[in-house]
Amino acid sequence: MRGGLPPHLLFTQLGHRYGPVFSLLLGPHLSVVLNRHQEAREVLLQRGREFAGRPFMVTTDLLTRGGKDIAFADFSPLWKTHRRLVHDSFTLFGEGSGRLRDIVRSSVDELCLELLSGGGRGFDPEVMRYNDGIVETIAGGGLLDIYPWIKLFPNRRLRTLKRCIAVRDRLLSRKLEEHQASLSDGPPRDLLDALLQGQGAGHHEGEGHQEGEGHQEGGGITDDHVLMTAAEAFGAGVETTSTTLLWILAFILHHPQVQRRVQAELDEQLGERPVCVSDRVRLPYLESVINEGMRIRPVSPVLIPHTAMTDSSIGGHPVRRGTRVLVNMWAIHHDPEHWDTPDLFNPDRFLDDRGHRVTPPCFMPFGAGPRVCVGESLARLELFLFLSSLLQRMSFKLPDGASPPNLQGRLGVVLQPLPYKVVVTPREGWEGGA
Repeated sequence: MRGGLPPHLLFTQLGHRYGPVFSLLLGPHLSVVLNRHQEAREVLLQRGREFAGRPFMVTTDLLTRGGKDIAFADFSPLWKTHRRLVHDSFTLFGEGSGRLRDIVRSSVDELCLELLSGGGRGFDPEVMRYNDGIVETIAGGGLLDIYPWIKLFPNRRLRTLKRCIAVRDRLLSRKLEEHQASLSDGPPRDLLDALLQGQGAGHHEGEGHQEGEGHQEGGGITDDHVLMTAAEAFGAGVETTSTTLLWILAFILHHPQVQRRVQAELDEQLGERPVCVSDRVRLPYLESVINEGMRIRPVSPVLIPHTAMTDSSIGGHPVRRGTRVLVNMWAIHHDPEHWDTPDLFNPDRFLDDRGHRVTPPCFMPFGAGPRVCVGESLARLELFLFLSSLLQRMSFKLPDGASPPNLQGRLGVVLQPLPYKVVVTPREGWEGGA
């Protein structure tokens, strides 16, 4: 597919020819592509346990120390225990907690001062990518994952990936050792503290499981699990959230009336009071802008592949154990049968006639079921707090004579907008940036 259409667009085109569910061989691997939400929900929800597996891939196996993460690890009792630990840790920063609000508020203060220090000059909002070498190598490592035997031969990408992983792991290991040395029984200072406290509190003993569950050879949640969780949160988590914000700002530059409407809602509901997590119910239009951004440009246009853990079926078609299943979220989020003018950025599609939020069943930016993104709630809160705080304090517009951002994007590990320029000005009362 290199040099041609990216997978999500190619699969969408093939779906127009062969139907919403079709199979193909990706190298030696039989794969089923789902372009419609009915079959996607069947796989992710109704038969979620049957399709909860993950395929082995060389690059992600290296990246995660043999599947010690959440996103790429295969389904198992130990994975369930690990996921519960991570979910509980993320909850510390969720609804009702002031931790996330304080962290975001501090970050927004710094960002506003940085943006406004340019004195109204054009600013390039392309975010510096965490672990650029890993991101670029994983994005270009398709053949290696399809034909694992390629790793037996000299491979520049594989060498680059291993070097970048080694650097990442040295930095993370140092942080882990610092946290282990200063860990207390008090409230966790951050995610690493929460993970370490959960690790030591007996999550690895498998409580809540049937006898025999929660254990693998080597036993329980190890330091490698904690490290790979931190790497995933600070790598993939930051990447997806920041990219979603960049997409939303890009579409706002195309539709300035959306920015004005969000700011009017903020002014009416909050005035000059800082945004809180509890304000989500008071800001339905801002929430709909976030949803529309995730719909029209899903940062993961094709979800991480699932595998059938047993013989099963999809839409009445038999599927054998080990078959890979690719959910094309791009096609689902652009299906004209369920979305009126799907290529139009229209946040009102997530509001009913009374202005209340609605969530169509075909909207699944984080997946669904047993393999739903464990960081969904945290990501949604971060997006809400960042976007509301930025638009409460600042306005974004194109530089004089500049063209609106290119909305085609480029596909790496996530679907990113192309770099664009924007002029940032403080709103009345926020000239100091904080």
